[in-house]
Amino acid sequence: MHSRFASLIPSFWPIYPANTLVVTGTIITCVCYVGVLGSMKENRCMLISFFILLFILMLVELAMACVFLVYSREIDTFFKTDLMRSLEIYRLSSPDGNKTIKADFDAVQYLFRCCGVHGEGDWKGNVPVTCCTKDPCNILPQTNWQEGCLMKLQDWFARNYRSTGAGVVTMFIIQFTCLCFNIPLFCHFSRRGLGYQ
Repeated sequence: MHSRFASLIPSFWPIYPANTLVVTGTIITCVCYVGVLGSMKENRCMLISFFILLFILMLVELAMACVFLVYSREIDTFFKTDLMRSLEIYRLSSPDGNKTIKADFDAVQYLFRCCGVHGEGDWKGNVPVTCCTKDPCNILPQTNWQEGCLMKLQDWFARNYRSTGAGVVTMFIIQFTCLCFNIPLFCHFSRRGLGYQ
């Protein structure tokens, strides 16, 4: 899976949004399929399997949320190190080399209106055109964005924590509701004498 700006933060390849959404979506679809099929076939074995799998999935989600909260400073350190490494690769490469890193870093600088990781000084005199604040950028001396991309990206992540947290809580409530509906359905099938078929 290709994720936007993925080349700038190689330490985070397992949690790129595209990869994470595809994997969790596949797992949730399979678990839900077991639950729907169990209720349609009135099969207690499938219903109890659905309950156990969904409960395990909820525990994993809760554990991941706790890990991200506890290790947020370490994640920031990895993020900063990866950005600095990407900037150095960009700065030291030839005009035709590392086109992916160059395109991603230029896109970040243009999109967030920032320059370098900590500021313009990170480029050590070889400032790319994407740091320019006014058009035309080919006229010297060019004025560049003074703020670094690290702070801009951290601010962007902080602004999106609330919506991400709301999404996780909503998903957790929906899964909990599914667990609550599963128990009476299982008991109903038991009372009707429907076994493990």
